[in-house]
Amino acid sequence: MVVAVIAVAVGFGLSVGLSDYVVYLAIGAVTASISILGLGVVTGSAGMIALCQLTFGAIGAWVVAFLNNANAPGGFIVWLVVGAAAAGVAGILVGLPALRLRGVNLAVVTLGFAAAADATLIQIQFPGVTTGNQVLRPDAFSTDSQYFFFSIIVLVVCCLVVFFLQRGRTGSSWKAVAFSERGTASAGQSVRNAKLSAFAVSAALAGVAGGLLAGQVGLPYESSFTPLQSLALYVLAVMSGAQLIDMAIFGGIVWVLVPELLKAWNINQNWGFVIFGVLGVQALTSGSNLGQAIRSAIHRRADRRQEAARAAAKEASARDTAEQAHISTTTIATVDPMKDANAPVLTVEGLTVEFGALKALDDVSFAVPAGTVMGLIGPNGAGKSTFVDAISGFLPRHGGRVVLDGVDLAGKTPTARARLGLRRTYQQDRVPPSLTVGAYVTFVARRRIDATELAETLEFFGCPPASARLSAIDVGTRRLIEVAANVMARPKLLILDEPAAGLSHEEHLALAARLRELPDRFGMSLVIIEHDLDLVRSVCPRLTVLNFGRVLASGPQVEVLENPDVIKAYMGETELLQ
Repeated sequence: MVVAVIAVAVGFGLSVGLSDYVVYLAIGAVTASISILGLGVVTGSAGMIALCQLTFGAIGAWVVAFLNNANAPGGFIVWLVVGAAAAGVAGILVGLPALRLRGVNLAVVTLGFAAAADATLIQIQFPGVTTGNQVLRPDAFSTDSQYFFFSIIVLVVCCLVVFFLQRGRTGSSWKAVAFSERGTASAGQSVRNAKLSAFAVSAALAGVAGGLLAGQVGLPYESSFTPLQSLALYVLAVMSGAQLIDMAIFGGIVWVLVPELLKAWNINQNWGFVIFGVLGVQALTSGSNLGQAIRSAIHRRADRRQEAARAAAKEASARDTAEQAHISTTTIATVDPMKDANAPVLTVEGLTVEFGALKALDDVSFAVPAGTVMGLIGPNGAGKSTFVDAISGFLPRHGGRVVLDGVDLAGKTPTARARLGLRRTYQQDRVPPSLTVGAYVTFVARRRIDATELAETLEFFGCPPASARLSAIDVGTRRLIEVAANVMARPKLLILDEPAAGLSHEEHLALAARLRELPDRFGMSLVIIEHDLDLVRSVCPRLTVLNFGRVLASGPQVEVLENPDVIKAYMGETELLQ
């Protein structure tokens, strides 16, 4: 808020001290900054290609011009809000294809929308153009200098809205869906809502910019909102790193500054598009934008110091935990008869998944008692990953029945299943690096977490503090953070897919000790999919073995590992034969 107040004060000073021509250019920079800020949401944060930003701006400008021409009540500020809302609705409609399309296909759809809108505007014109009825500015901001100050206020408000959205669950969902749609759904967040909200916010911001432009020029024309300009604006947003608010403002300044410099040097201003294109290609091919480069330079030294401190602390914590737990590779987890008698938290009956003629799962049936840890093991290709995808909702077409704590999961989406208390982790990294540890854990947990509880849980798992940036943390530690975040969601059942991958021996032992505590400490059941049989022996009192999509054995660990069929299936897996 202090920064916002300072920005408004600076804007007032500039509105008084700048010449009329510079003020006019500055208003253009402000409107461009707001449009680029919107692109920072949909492209920079949510990772979707939108090549129609100025088309949304045209909608905002058209609505403002229409309401002005109709002498609608409320005045310019109300018209500006209505124009932004109309653009936001258009953004949702254009964003619907984003639910199924990605990459180039989505780019083609948005660019096609921009081209169609441009052709329509040429035919219908903006309201008031034929009659010369100019858009009326607010009475208190009628001169260019005053209107520039007004535009600064609007820019600050837009920046605050984006700032608080980015810090909240909505912003986390944008960043999560950009990194992994599956990971987002598994955290109980609707991928659809994340994408559509990004499009809506981005389009609404463009609508605000378009409305401001209408007030600036009085009579808006379609030439200010062409598809080529939308494409150039997108490239500039990518180049500057517009997901960062200050870089979006920088992009708006560049949008105005480059053509003015070309004009001063007697160079055709259309060369500005070429310059933006070259900068954009550089950003896309290098995988880094200007904002990221600047942030990396600022954080690099601090990251090295923090990483060294975290590594030492993690090693010490892992060593202490392993020693206290007295875990060895010969330790065998035993069945607790009381827990084994609990009602099952998960019941799988006749689960069958077919891919054409291939049966990936064939009549799989077993139950996971509440408050227990079950290991799900089997040779490569046994169907373990297919099983997890099926019960978590990513393979909706299958036979059989899956019941979670008395609720039949048939027809329920991955998001719905996560909200019912079925959580999972992944073999691949699904932790978005653009978040902090605390923001990611809070996002996955889907609840407000007390700072003390958060700190204690992170310490329990040997994770970095909540303020640490995930981009500066190694993949192995991010897997631990993923486990901690899902534990904080308080699920009924948590499925861990190879949680020890990427961990050192000491970390492996420490993780085993922590996993054994989870049912009693956090009141949940676990299913652990793991090739490391040392971990399985020490943590899982019950095992289910899959082979060629069928259940080979299921029951207490000792009985399963001594089963001749299991030993036969694992021929060559020397760990079982030792």
